[in-house]
Amino acid sequence: MVEKSQKFYNRFLLVMDAVVMILAYVLAWSLRFRSGLMGSSVEVIPMIYYMAALILLVPGTLILNAAFGLYTGSRVKGRRNEIAGILGANISSMLILLMVLYLVHQDNWSRSMIFVFYMMNIVVISFLRLLVNHLVKKTLKSGKFQRNILLIGYSRAAEEFIDRVIDNPEWGFNIRGILDDKVQAGTLYKNIKVLGRIDNLMIILPENHLDEIVITLGLSEYYRLEQIVTLCEKSGVHTKFVPDYNKIIPTRPYTEDLKGLPVVNIRYVPLTNPFWSAVKRLMDIVLGSIGLIVASPVMLVCAILIKATDKGPLVFEQERVGLHNKTFKMYKFRSMVVQDESKEKKAWTVKDDPRVTKIGKFMRKTSVDELPQLINIIKGDMSLVGPRPERPFFVEKFQEEIPRYMVKHQVRPGLTGWAQVNGYRGNTSIARRIECDLYHIENWTIGLDIKIMFLTVFKGFINKNAY
Repeated sequence: MVEKSQKFYNRFLLVMDAVVMILAYVLAWSLRFRSGLMGSSVEVIPMIYYMAALILLVPGTLILNAAFGLYTGSRVKGRRNEIAGILGANISSMLILLMVLYLVHQDNWSRSMIFVFYMMNIVVISFLRLLVNHLVKKTLKSGKFQRNILLIGYSRAAEEFIDRVIDNPEWGFNIRGILDDKVQAGTLYKNIKVLGRIDNLMIILPENHLDEIVITLGLSEYYRLEQIVTLCEKSGVHTKFVPDYNKIIPTRPYTEDLKGLPVVNIRYVPLTNPFWSAVKRLMDIVLGSIGLIVASPVMLVCAILIKATDKGPLVFEQERVGLHNKTFKMYKFRSMVVQDESKEKKAWTVKDDPRVTKIGKFMRKTSVDELPQLINIIKGDMSLVGPRPERPFFVEKFQEEIPRYMVKHQVRPGLTGWAQVNGYRGNTSIARRIECDLYHIENWTIGLDIKIMFLTVFKGFINKNAY
């Protein structure tokens, strides 16, 4: 609906980010070598070399910004997520720059200048984006630059479209009414009126100065789709189609061309591509190994406390369902007393559960008990980021109760995921958790995975819903 304005807005943000980066970089250099505020101002490396680095630094960081979704629309938006994306892109850029300097043995390049540059870049870009977003939303809410829209067809799709437009006035949409042949003229849905029959389109067009027509026919009316499209195209007004089967077809369907015959895949899973699957697996092995080394002191302390406070095994192995519905043994630090396996596998932990040990309660709240799953990640049972794996008993239960539940098994389960960073952990809605999992599966990118890892770190590992 808003491709042109969205493209202009995204390009504006890209240019703004580039300008801020250049200014922040020059200012950071000046503070380091001209102000006298940061120690010695002796330049071991000439200024020209510092400035020449911008040729690669600016486009490289902009690419990372794009990977973190800073120039694209999103179904799940918010200031927190945007700032997390800015942090993730800049920290990734800084780490890459430091790694390059290390590999080329450039020890004289000022690390303090690099740190100041990225800190200024993060603060200024975050502030400007929040300011721009506020001004844009305020302008659209005021009624300026609104786009007048007419809906063709009263259906579930029409109601859902109206709901979203009303909930998001900052989109700048003004729905003038609905045309439908089966619903009586004058019928209202949230103050949006049915104006008359579909054939009235050619009469209504000259009177309403429409910017867009949105076809929202019900499934039973699809036999008329070709006729309606022809009628709409005669109007010369830009036309869109909102399908009434969004519960079946994903938001971003994958279409194949069989010699001119379009074929829509019911589910688009980017990780079915062998190349991207290999890239994600390599990232899991490298980052999982680093994580295991970094977490080893914490794991050692946990092991000592478990052995000192309770009898039984150190690590608890539990059967979970993973990629392609295959089961595997998932590792966790034992946080409960030893119990009969047949009873344990069919019951969730509840609040003040007497089976949880004292040290176990702390581990579960802080998610430290999950650290042994880094071994699962290195083995290939799991990934760093993905849907959380569930026990077979609950998989059988949920696949009958929750639509599309089994889609999550088209990718490796994860240590953390989109559902977890959005608060759906422990004793929370399974349906909402699956919605988040499907969003991640269908919209997967390396940038989104890195963003989720950063959000996991910044939001902390404390789980208030863990018992």
